[in-house]
Amino acid sequence: MKTDLTDTTASKINKALVKARRAIGTPAVGMVLTLVIVTDEENAYDALKAAGDASREHPSRTLVVIKRVSRSPRDRTQSRLDAEVRVGADAGTGETVVLRLHGEVVDHAQSVVLPLLLPDAPVVVWWPVNAPLDPANDPLGALAQRRVTDTYACEQPVKELAARADAYTPGDTDLSWTRITPWRSMLAAALDQVTCQVQGVEVEGEEFNPSCELLAMWLADRLDVPVRRTRSAGPGLTAVRMDTDCGPIVLDRADGSLATLAIQGQPKRAVALKRRDTAELIAEELRRLDPDDTYASALRYGVERLKQENGGDAPAKGERDAGERGSGEREAVPAPVESAAKGPAAEATAEAPVKRAAAK
Repeated sequence: MKTDLTDTTASKINKALVKARRAIGTPAVGMVLTLVIVTDEENAYDALKAAGDASREHPSRTLVVIKRVSRSPRDRTQSRLDAEVRVGADAGTGETVVLRLHGEVVDHAQSVVLPLLLPDAPVVVWWPVNAPLDPANDPLGALAQRRVTDTYACEQPVKELAARADAYTPGDTDLSWTRITPWRSMLAAALDQVTCQVQGVEVEGEEFNPSCELLAMWLADRLDVPVRRTRSAGPGLTAVRMDTDCGPIVLDRADGSLATLAIQGQPKRAVALKRRDTAELIAEELRRLDPDDTYASALRYGVERLKQENGGDAPAKGERDAGERGSGEREAVPAPVESAAKGPAAEATAEAPVKRAAAK
């Protein structure tokens, strides 16, 4: 059931929600959280579809905030709120309200969203694109327990990672981090099967892919060993190679779907490691609403080194040289986290126990 409201208010939207629930015979509110999506017209459809798919696992009230661009000075001085209320089959297993803000109300989106939040329920704010540099201090981000961004959608992902580390507040997370959850699980499980000491790691993936950088930071942070980043044609992450005193451990995914796990002394195994869509990533993030300390530790571990090696906007020199030689030849480049792995954390720990890495 859909209801269109033009030049409306938050009070009228709430009344429309109650009326729609009664009309379809479900007057009770059985939702567990409020998901606020801040996006534009271009990306609203994809974000709303992903949220609808995720609502099958997490019934929620979804508020889509679309800030419309005013083309004339007169339009910018006139405030208007248009809404589209969806309940029932049109809104998955929850409720959806699409809010289109015009004029001066664009700068006060929080005043529109606040009356529509579910009482006594957690709030998650998601920016599919154009996330603020400091999500926790954003007027909408301040309403939420969890703030979800995606550095993969940014023009300069590595620079964006540095900004995320500087402004990190407990409750912040990134879909680029969520994308590597299967990789982290598989690597930790592989290390649990051996009693060897890891001596070095190589992470191979696309250039300017923030998930590759985050995985390299996580491995350096947990293992206290040098980590190298090498470039491949993708898609996404393609391989992780860990050198141990018992032989190499290799997790290789060349096609973005099926990976091969090779451990010295054991037969090779095929493991499912497909690239997940946005709906699966959002559903995973909504399973836990507490701060992700592991993400915070990995993000802060290598971001300063990233700034020094990459100079903010440009790729490292080794990566530029590799690009000039062509994509067919892979060139090992100094990892942003390699020097950091030799810092105080490495001095404090003479060894890198494999079990400790998996336990963390």
